[in-house]
Amino acid sequence: MPFAPALHSEWLKIRTLPSLAAGPAAVVLVTAAFTALAGLDESAGADSDPLFASLFGVVLGQIAAVTFGAQAVSAEFRGGALRLSLSAVPHRGRWFAAKALAVGASALAAGLLAGCASLAVGWAVPGSRAGGPNWGEGLRGVVGCGVYMALMALFAAGLTALLRSGVMTLSILVPFLLVVSFVIGGVSGTAADYLPDKAGQVVLHSTSDGALGPWTGLAVTAVWAAAALAAGAWSVRRRDA
Repeated sequence: MPFAPALHSEWLKIRTLPSLAAGPAAVVLVTAAFTALAGLDESAGADSDPLFASLFGVVLGQIAAVTFGAQAVSAEFRGGALRLSLSAVPHRGRWFAAKALAVGASALAAGLLAGCASLAVGWAVPGSRAGGPNWGEGLRGVVGCGVYMALMALFAAGLTALLRSGVMTLSILVPFLLVVSFVIGGVSGTAADYLPDKAGQVVLHSTSDGALGPWTGLAVTAVWAAAALAAGAWSVRRRDA
């Protein structure tokens, strides 16, 4: 099967399977909802980063993104689905590339919508700090949100293909994102700046005290995602379906 039909079939899976179709929607809803809740927190100081304050929901919205990426791949390892997929697309590398592109494009679209919704909520909520970011910062934040969500979904997809288990992937990534990131969140100028989530989230801040800028931070996250996808592709090509 050529690449285009393989990609179309993977897109149909995401669009028609309820558990997968709900993933991109959850990215948007969770991100916007937690941005609104953060905006209502009057205890935050007026000197808070205005861009990050308007996109704060990304901190929890990324959990929906990695869950979507993990589920999209782990579904293939249940009930012999992978054997059926490889029967239609015997070239394993082509199939995995189509899967990754479908996941990444879906997460990118959801991330862009989440960024727009979160920014709008951040501007509208009465408790917004510092009057919100300017239009230039807002545009950068929305684009960065979309790219970041796509990269985190692909990171989870590659790790799931390597581990062959969505549960195992989420048991690693969710505690890491929710615990480790908060513990080291205030530490800059160290190796922690190069962790996938901390590096990628630099684009969501107006300024950064660390070693990375907005786009170099996303580039570091892209390297993590590419490494996970490469490992996942190796696993798919070398191990039995």
